[in-house]
Amino acid sequence: MRFLLLCLVLAVYTPFHAMAFRLVTYNLRFDSMPDNITVQQSLANLSNPLIQPRYLSLTAEQPWSLRRIRVAEHLISEGIILAGFQEALVRQVLDLAELLGSDWDWVGVGRDDGVLAGEFSPIFYKKTDLLLISNDTFWTSNTPFEPSKFPGAGSFRICNVAHLQLKTGSGTNFTFLNTHMDDQSDAQRQLAASLILYRARFEAVNTKNPVLVIGDFNSPPTGADSGAYNIFTGAKPPVAINATFAAKYAVPSQSPAFSMLDLRAQAPRRAVRSTFATFTGFTAASDTSDWQRIDFVFGGTNGGWTADGYKVESSRTDDGVLASDHRPVFADVSL
Repeated sequence: MRFLLLCLVLAVYTPFHAMAFRLVTYNLRFDSMPDNITVQQSLANLSNPLIQPRYLSLTAEQPWSLRRIRVAEHLISEGIILAGFQEALVRQVLDLAELLGSDWDWVGVGRDDGVLAGEFSPIFYKKTDLLLISNDTFWTSNTPFEPSKFPGAGSFRICNVAHLQLKTGSGTNFTFLNTHMDDQSDAQRQLAASLILYRARFEAVNTKNPVLVIGDFNSPPTGADSGAYNIFTGAKPPVAINATFAAKYAVPSQSPAFSMLDLRAQAPRRAVRSTFATFTGFTAASDTSDWQRIDFVFGGTNGGWTADGYKVESSRTDDGVLASDHRPVFADVSL
């Protein structure tokens, strides 16, 4: 009897070990130069790894059939178990699923029709490490529950939500949201930030689990276009959102205040790589006029997570090929 009581006490009071893992947010640049080259053909055409490349010989935008190999080899080498992409057309989603392999699965929809049309903001997860519990999509517009575009926005815009569970370590459940805000309308970006923040707060209050948000905000932390970032981080109040959405994801009035924390500022300073800009365009390394920091990883102020490291990595290889006009942003997180 005493032994059983001791086991009970240990089960209740022994803490779980925090689980550390690496994730990435990566705007892939859509497949603007489509061709009929298959993944297997691209792999078959890989050069001899012992032959020195002609340095910086390919400096303009290259077809996805070349860029996809660079994206996949980089991500595989980083040991990630969770990824959120932006600007991926269905071909790009399927290519990455093939290149990452059978250990991976993904969720997401085309933003133009909620099925396959238009760009995706898919969430990829490694099945050996993460269990998908549920997922859904909403549009960051005035009618969030149907495919729709905000007036004045350049494109349809979405947010994908996944409820995931770590299979090892702490076994923690968490909510992961991935989005891509508009490049033309600041009003859309501010609405998107308000909707996503509202949904993230709902998840924090109702699940009592960590909430992570990633994506291309097209909104830098400072300057004239920083409204979405400032709403998200609590420096500016949200704008009015759809009443049906607000009712569905309402939380009790006594719920604590909630905002999102930029993980670049939350990780230990020595664990933050100095590379700053996340958008570079397909420009020469010497042309920095359009470089900006607009891709982010955030954690909810409800906690349950720690940021162990944060880095922005180059998307350029020695031959000059840029895998994307954005750089991948990696975060090491413990839950």
